[in-house]
Amino acid sequence: MKILITGGTGLIGRHLTARLLALSHQISVLTRDPTRAHQILGTHITTLTTLASCTSLDAFDAVINLAGEPIADKRWSAEQKERLCRSRWEITDRLSQLLRQSDNPPSVFISGSATGFYGNQDQTLVTEDETPVEEFTHTLCQRWETLALSAQSPRTRVCLSRTGVVLAADGGMLSKLLPLFKVGLGGPISHGRQFLPWIHIDDMVDALIFLLTTDGLQGPFNLVAPYPVHNEQFAAILGEALHRPALMRAPACAVKLMMGEGATLVLGGQRAVPKRLEQAGFTFRYMELKPALAEILKDQ
Repeated sequence: MKILITGGTGLIGRHLTARLLALSHQISVLTRDPTRAHQILGTHITTLTTLASCTSLDAFDAVINLAGEPIADKRWSAEQKERLCRSRWEITDRLSQLLRQSDNPPSVFISGSATGFYGNQDQTLVTEDETPVEEFTHTLCQRWETLALSAQSPRTRVCLSRTGVVLAADGGMLSKLLPLFKVGLGGPISHGRQFLPWIHIDDMVDALIFLLTTDGLQGPFNLVAPYPVHNEQFAAILGEALHRPALMRAPACAVKLMMGEGATLVLGGQRAVPKRLEQAGFTFRYMELKPALAEILKDQ
């Protein structure tokens, strides 16, 4: 397949591109820095620096939209919240517009979203049918998804990947936590009862390829492992995997002081499960956290 990927140099994009190339697909990556993209992804990709001059996406069989400003890297000022939205909405809107304009459009459009779509759900078991809580992450994801769904037609199916926390050694949340946990300074956040919807990077890539290649699939999919864990469980299992104590509990007030409104990302959570993905026949490599972390940290 000829596949266009946005966000190709991010954590998910790097691993996905490598797998797709290994499967002999032809990959084009939208990037503002082609030199950096080739350094990260290799020389076998084609790069595009803008969609401004494009009038259609007839040249592609599929589009995978992973672009977006990292949501937890900076405090949520009004300016940062606008940047988070704009970085997702504008590219998705443009891709959908091009899909609608195409005479022979790509047969599948996979567009990013997040379990933040549901807002803080406390202990509720969250499938794709759960009613969301109105808060910033829901507002961001709802508009993001609506823009992607505007590309759906009898010739293009649209899949929405409501992704949880992606676990990998070379990026994402885990790479930020490892330095603290390795010196015994890790631990739960606040009361630790908030749920963490997680997925191993290999399962994340497998799931995206499953959506890409399974005809008939469309709509939202929770891309999370079947067994989410409490934050307290996550800290304990990570500490055990590193043979370090994990008892340094971070109080909610300190997290709010550091992260502002963005503290909702770690003080709240979603007990999200991959109902539609499993119903479609997807099989996980890593269903439970302990073996997933053991595999990721085997060389640490």
